[in-house]
Amino acid sequence: MTDRKQINFTIVPEEGTSDPRTYANFCAVNHTPFDFTLTFCEVQPLSEKEIREAAAEHIVRAPVRARIVLPVQFIPTLVAALQENMRVFSESHSPQPQPAPPDKGPVH
Repeated sequence: MTDRKQINFTIVPEEGTSDPRTYANFCAVNHTPFDFTLTFCEVQPLSEKEIREAAAEHIVRAPVRARIVLPVQFIPTLVAALQENMRVFSESHSPQPQPAPPDKGPVH
């Protein structure tokens, strides 16, 4: 019987690649019993014509920028990473509380 040896490591994205960044401001989430699919789209401001069509059809079409399929086992780690990054973001970008001015007594 072979002994299994556990190796701990950290995966770091390779930044030297020339892959372009892709902007998305909408994400649709779907799932099956085996995986989650995140479909990222870019929604632009609508023209008057598109607003009328959306009012009639109740649909706004947006171009898909990326579709990522993730195994179910990966989702809890993704959710935890997003929550931690949101916490750090909120702490670093929220207004800092101002100290109360020193009490100088009653003003008449």
